[in-house]
Amino acid sequence: MTTINTNTINSVFQGRSFLAEKNFTPAELQYLIDFGLHLKYLAHHNIVHRYLEGQNIALLFEKTSTRTRAAFTTAAIELGAHPEYLGVNDIQLGKKESIEDTAIVLGCMFDGIEFRGFKQSDVTELAKHSGVPVWNGLTDDWHPTQMIADFMTIKENFGHLKGLTLAYIGDGRNNVAKSLLITGSMLGVSVHIVAPKDLQPPAEIIKLAQKLAKPTNVIPVVTDQLSVGVKNANIIYTDVWVSMGETDWQDRLALLKPYQVTMDVLAATNTPAEHLIFLHCLPAFHDTNTVYGAAVKADYGITAMEVTDEVFRSKYARQWQQAENRKHAIKAIMAATLGNLFIPEVPKL
Repeated sequence: MTTINTNTINSVFQGRSFLAEKNFTPAELQYLIDFGLHLKYLAHHNIVHRYLEGQNIALLFEKTSTRTRAAFTTAAIELGAHPEYLGVNDIQLGKKESIEDTAIVLGCMFDGIEFRGFKQSDVTELAKHSGVPVWNGLTDDWHPTQMIADFMTIKENFGHLKGLTLAYIGDGRNNVAKSLLITGSMLGVSVHIVAPKDLQPPAEIIKLAQKLAKPTNVIPVVTDQLSVGVKNANIIYTDVWVSMGETDWQDRLALLKPYQVTMDVLAATNTPAEHLIFLHCLPAFHDTNTVYGAAVKADYGITAMEVTDEVFRSKYARQWQQAENRKHAIKAIMAATLGNLFIPEVPKL
């Protein structure tokens, strides 16, 4: 088994914040993906990997999340660190206390800080003033920790990344769509954003993806034509139609109903079943077993939104594997960036 040389890991990652994929090189992103897979192997084989023994991690949450909170908490504990959750009622970012002042205080008490909230500028300012690594658990602009988990999942299923095609179907302006477009372009995955024209990524994001894709010889695609966007795709990916804090349900459902992921959409890829998977970053509105799901059925007469229950429970679905990988991806990011660690050679999977 070949290994990745980690002799220079501290000089590469030590003390760095993880705020957006575009701030890292393709090789660095690939390292984090492989390191995450290595840490997953250790966890599944009950091999202790407490690289952050005795360290303290602050978890700042303006936006709630089952997976992000659970992943950061369990990741910190498995690495030997102590996580401290600070919810929206516990922090005063920009309200009673400036972000700069909050960052300085937390940086004196914690070795690393996770932030999940609305504005990218907030997580950037935390990183600027805290003096410790800051990790973006999600903002309105980017979702970098999700990307490491997503591409871990893809590599687990296909054994490689380069040469694959991923079709993201839904709101192309949201953080997941933008992050997929950028990360895929950097790693040699052809990303197709399939969205109505009113919900496509901003021109500057498309331009950046095209620039980043040149060294990897892939061509990012943005289209409103479902049949064009999913053709020959290996990965079909979708996300919620209405993100946290948004309220335009009626308009959004009208725009996105034709873009629901169904079994017919999977068939339209013309990809053999053994070379096709479905991903979703969750939560998913695939049935009516939630308050939102029941309300949408009552108001709009549909029993699923972005993905049908049939697809969600099909042989193609990998969302549970993807969800578990959030923990191992976050372990890799935290362990690499906190520095002053002994990190073993990482198998190149």
